Amino acid sequence: MALSTDELACVYSALILQDDEIAVTPEKISTILKAANVDVESYWPGLFARALEGVDVRKLITNVGSGVGAAPAAGSAPAAAAGGDSKESKKEEKKEESEEEEDDDMGFGLFD
Repeated sequence: MALSTDELACVYSALILQDDEIAVTPEKISTILKAANVDVESYWPGLFARALEGVDVRKLITNVGSGVGAAPAAGSAPAAAAGGDSKESKKEEKKEESEEEEDDDMGFGLFD
């Protein structure tokens, strides 16, 4: 999904406000957009301000890569760097794969 120019302009405005530790409001987003000579649909600034209400944008940005999907990759790196036994890690990977496969097989297929 590609973001429109209006969306990107509002994202950048919100980031500027957050960086300057200024509350993200529709009026302030509109002010930044006006100063940058960017015209957006009138509903975008309010939409972004409501979406970011009560959200710590700085914390959100710094935690982007620390989601659940990144945990296994981060967990395996220290073992490899410490000279961990590769056979053990392969056994663990196979065990995890077999458990996942068992969970996925429910006795029917998508096209049955």
